[in-house]
Amino acid sequence: MKTFTDFTFHMQTEIIFGKGTEMSAGALVKKYGGTKVMLVFGSGSIYRTKLYDKVVESLCREAIPFVGLGGVKANPLRSLVEEGLELAQKEKVDFLLAVGGGSVIDTAKAIALGLANNGEYWKFYCGEPAEKIAPVGTINTISAAGSETSGSSVLVDDVDTKEKRGFMWSVCKPVFAIMNPELTYTVSSYQTGAGAADIFAHTVNRYFCAAASKLGDEFSEGLLRTVVKYGPVAVMEPECYEARAELMLAASFSHNDVTGIGRSGPGGSEHWLEQQISAIYNTAHGAGLAVIMPAWLQYIVDHGAIEQIRRIAGFGVKVFGVDEDFADEKATANDGLDRFRQWLRSIGMPLTLKELGVPKTDLQSIIERCVSSFPDQIVPGYMPLNREAVTAIFTSVAE
Repeated sequence: MKTFTDFTFHMQTEIIFGKGTEMSAGALVKKYGGTKVMLVFGSGSIYRTKLYDKVVESLCREAIPFVGLGGVKANPLRSLVEEGLELAQKEKVDFLLAVGGGSVIDTAKAIALGLANNGEYWKFYCGEPAEKIAPVGTINTISAAGSETSGSSVLVDDVDTKEKRGFMWSVCKPVFAIMNPELTYTVSSYQTGAGAADIFAHTVNRYFCAAASKLGDEFSEGLLRTVVKYGPVAVMEPECYEARAELMLAASFSHNDVTGIGRSGPGGSEHWLEQQISAIYNTAHGAGLAVIMPAWLQYIVDHGAIEQIRRIAGFGVKVFGVDEDFADEKATANDGLDRFRQWLRSIGMPLTLKELGVPKTDLQSIIERCVSSFPDQIVPGYMPLNREAVTAIFTSVAE
């Protein structure tokens, strides 16, 4: 019998979904009390697509002054947060508007934490719970991280440790999320595929845990099947509104805790294993997850308890439609993982570290960074992983 866990769920974020919704940004900032905005964004695409002009027009219509902070990288840097926080404090900013993907939103959240906590923000990436934050609004331009409706933020500490650190504090959910699927039309096929893998991973992270609920499973499996269906479509037909819309919704609902209801205890280990790769090599987070997820699940099939193997077999049956072999659940699980790998290939994702550009000679240093992140050198998760296990997983996908 499954153990149904008590939980508290608060959506918090107002979603404004559909074509042209970016023009409501100014009115929404005003609705949530913003009087001076910091506009946070990446690089050239916001100008090429004229999105910058539209957002500025919307703010000006409401007579809301703003300052800009551009240059956010795919793996967001602590150093840019420091720069942005100094500017925000100087300009007396009271609202952060993030226009971009997860990296832009995560950068805005860090600055917002600093504004609300007398310049302190890094301690919240080091385990201290956050209790207050300046309001953050988002205009999403890629379906991937789900940061637009989650309490999560991840930064690369290029100031000190060079490690990737993150948190999940409910108070850090944005107050609104503007979602226009048309804004994702210009995302490259590779980044679309990486985004789909990232979406998939956020639900995998919640799905594989000891305690689960039937409704939570149904939410999770339905979301995963949606990504499996529409990921390849968006890669092949970048201006398919239906595919872009389904992925945009899936990204948000994969990471806003809906798929985690009724669950407790450690979930997937895939993010712990991947995050040091993208921190060191600046690879796309979703691409790294595409390499790690099947390798991690394969290790559990090969070395895990029967209940864990059965769970992975059910994943294959319900998400990828494999035929269930009641006499050999390990065979069913392996069939599911084969389908999983085929799907990842169909969205243009790598399956080895070599394809990511990670040299085999660097494996030991990556493994060391992974295990040394935890006091007992055990990576937590659905199946706790010691150094030997982490080594086996990385070695299995070296090339």
